[in-house]
This record gives sequence, C-alpha cells and structure tokens, in this order.
Amino acid sequence: MTLFVTLIILSAALLHAVWNAIVKTAADRTTMLGLVALGQVLPAAVMVLVLPLPNTQSFVYILLSTVVHFGYYFMLSKAYQHGDLSVVYPIARGIVPALVSLWAMALVGEILPWQAWGGIALIAVGIQLSSWAALRSGVGRSALGFALGTGFCISIYSVVDGIGVRLSGNTLSYWAWGAFLHLFIAGFVGVRKRATLKDLPARIWMTGLLGGLVSMTAYGLVLYAKNFAPLGAVSALRETSVIFAALIGFIFLKEGNWMRRLGAAVLMAIGVALIGTAV
Repeated sequence: MTLFVTLIILSAALLHAVWNAIVKTAADRTTMLGLVALGQVLPAAVMVLVLPLPNTQSFVYILLSTVVHFGYYFMLSKAYQHGDLSVVYPIARGIVPALVSLWAMALVGEILPWQAWGGIALIAVGIQLSSWAALRSGVGRSALGFALGTGFCISIYSVVDGIGVRLSGNTLSYWAWGAFLHLFIAGFVGVRKRATLKDLPARIWMTGLLGGLVSMTAYGLVLYAKNFAPLGAVSALRETSVIFAALIGFIFLKEGNWMRRLGAAVLMAIGVALIGTAV
C-alpha cells in the first residue's frame, strides 16, 4: 500500500472520529444523526445532477449499502444512549477489521498476508487498550449489544461498498449516489422528529449539516482507497479513528487516561506500519 493511500485512509479516520464526537455530544442524538444524514444529501444532490451514472450493476450495492447504513445509524444512536464515546466506539470499531477481512476473503477472494493480519491484531489490541479502564469497569448489556450491532453493520457496508465501488466505473458517482440515498434516513428521522425540528436552534442545524459534510468526506476518501488496497487492510487502517476518538474524549469530554491512550496509539501505529508494508 502506498504512503499516499495510507495517508488518505488516516485522514478519513480523523474525520470519522470528529463526526462521531459531534453525535455523542448532542442533546438529541437521533435528531443529530438525521441532520448528519441531511448534510450528506444536500451536496450529493448537486453531484448526482452533474456526474455520469455509475455502472448499472453497482446500483444494487448502493441500495444494499443504504439499507445497512439505516441499521448502522439506528444501532449507533442507541449505543450512544447507553454508553460513553470511549466505551461504545472502541467496541464497535474493534471488531470491524477482522470481520471485513473474513467477508472479503469469502466473497471476493482477498487473502491478506500474515504480516497484515499481525497489523490488524495490533490495531484491535490498541483499540481496546485505548479505553481499557472504561471497559474493565463494566459495559452495560444494552451498550454492548448495540455497539456490537453497530460494528456488524459497519463490516457489512464496508464490504458491500468495496465491491460496489469497484464495479461502478466512477468512484465519485458511486460516492454521490450513496450519500444522496441518505435522503431516506434523513426523511425517516424528520418524520419522527417533526414536532421538534422547527424549534431547533440554528446552531444545532449548522452543526449537524457540517457533521454530515465531514462524514461524507471521510467515507469518500475510504471509497477511493478501496480501489487500490484490500478491503480488510483499508478497514483496519480506518479503525485508527478510535485513537482520534479517544483523544477527543480525553481532551474535550474528560473521559480517560492519556498514558494508556498513548500506549494504544503506539500499538496502532505499529499495526499501520505492518499493514502498509505488507499490501
């Protein structure tokens, strides 16, 4: 994997942690997730008008990804209702690299070298170490269940979009249509929250829409990288977002111990290096 692709994925990881922190700190997380979805729809609507259509065979993957993203948003919202960012995020993201690698091996025949699996293992350990105190103190059954459900949804749409974008013939078009179909997610939340939306302060609207733009940018970078690297490796590097989330949780949300998080960052950096030099 080239340094350029590695840096793209790490940039996506940072952006992903930022928008998750925006959702976690919101007073009404369901409404904020709806606004994040709307923040993707608005720029994507312009893009689908000016870009060519992706190849026909990729549309089934776009639709399937939209359905799985709906489940992902539901699980994520529920998980953050029952647990802290520094607890939910590492559980949800920690199971993803191995799952994606297994799905990719079964569905598209991608076989990672042992060095890459070693990197994935180090990243997984680093993810858990980053929030070990919170995890050791106990994770509620509801928080654990929804966090695992979130991670499962992530692994599914990661593979679906990895296959779909390779069939699309145009990464930008695939990205735009996937983001535009968040319209259904935004619409669902809008209907549920219609009684309170009119009273939302402008600051909340702007924060949510900005979070959507950040989220869309992060996933666009990941989609681009999936054209050039194995899906499991891309997923593992993307999960370094956990260390960014841990730092955000420590600095801004006062959620943890910096020495443990530094150790986790070192492990994950070694994991990134192993994957980057193996594939």
